[in-house]
Amino acid sequence: MLLNEKTKIYGREVGNRVVLHPMEGCDSAPDGGIGELTRRRYLRFAESGAGIIWFEATAVSAECRANPRQLYLNENNKESFRSLVAEIKKRAVECCGFEPLIIMQATNSGRWSKPSGTPEPLIAYHNELWEKGKEDLPYTVVTDEYCDGIVEKYAQAARLASYAGFDGIDVKCCHGYLMNELLSAYSREGKYGGSFENRTRLYFDCLKAVFENKSDSLFVTTRLNACDCFDYPYGFGVNEKNEIDLTETKMIISRLADMGIELINLTLGNPYLIPHINRPCLNAPEDGMDGEKRIYRITKELQQAFPNMKLIMSGLSYLGADCIDYAEKALEDSAAYFAGFGRMSFCYPTFYADYLKNGELDKSKCCLACGKCTELMRHGSVTGCPVRDGEVYM
Repeated sequence: MLLNEKTKIYGREVGNRVVLHPMEGCDSAPDGGIGELTRRRYLRFAESGAGIIWFEATAVSAECRANPRQLYLNENNKESFRSLVAEIKKRAVECCGFEPLIIMQATNSGRWSKPSGTPEPLIAYHNELWEKGKEDLPYTVVTDEYCDGIVEKYAQAARLASYAGFDGIDVKCCHGYLMNELLSAYSREGKYGGSFENRTRLYFDCLKAVFENKSDSLFVTTRLNACDCFDYPYGFGVNEKNEIDLTETKMIISRLADMGIELINLTLGNPYLIPHINRPCLNAPEDGMDGEKRIYRITKELQQAFPNMKLIMSGLSYLGADCIDYAEKALEDSAAYFAGFGRMSFCYPTFYADYLKNGELDKSKCCLACGKCTELMRHGSVTGCPVRDGEVYM
């Protein structure tokens, strides 16, 4: 079984090819540190049997938090992160017999910033489609000077992640957040817009800063949008006919490989605009398997174009009790190297350990792809599964 094979990335042994995706709980302590529900979630994740636990989006500065309870690692709360990372590894050894690799996702929420609970969007450029019906929000088009300053914030995130004991750090570039939005800033003036070199400048500058400021024990990775899909014409990875075009995506991945990055957590689209584009779900405008096949097709094209890069496939929780078998077939087909699970970890954190023990998943615990966890987040609540973990989240 490929999923359960040990492998190596960045010279580190990984217990298997199962990854828990970064899933925001919106449950930090007031200072951005680890809250009680944060700790509860990650200790449950530690019992999953997954080889990699991808820690959720963690803001690099106070003004770019997606909500007042988004994690924000800083000098004042770094001990709470360090303590939890150690606890996760200890619990995993006790329950599963090995330490998972733990990756921190560093982010600037950009357009989706709500540091005080109300929108304070930090945008790369105005977008009529995204802003339709929200024209009165206090948009701030970030200046080149602001972008220049972000680089040091990612450098600091690398130093703090190193101290906290994370194994890796992810420079997040997906789902319409600032780094990803800049990739489609074709009409923006200045050094962060227009040409491919300019639109990718902040992304690569932040990656370089992370490489230069991390400890030797911390590796660098990224969660990357393969394309913006059909969110709007002329998005990143979309041609003038509004068709998916991975030309620039491949240019980025080639450069990431040259920088020494071995692992990419691949995703696509913008869940704020089209939730089902990377989270196939029930009651969507398209059949969930159509979305599943799109994710599969795009991931496979990129994995086969870069066979030495280890790509993680997304969207697998939609398959419910069949998700492990589907993921195994994807790996056998060389469509991806790792299988990533997000929503399933919220509702059924021990899913993979149970599969290894019983040869199947408990259908009564599996994700229903109902979208309730996302609804909680959108409405400003703490986030989890109100169906399977209703005692806490209902």
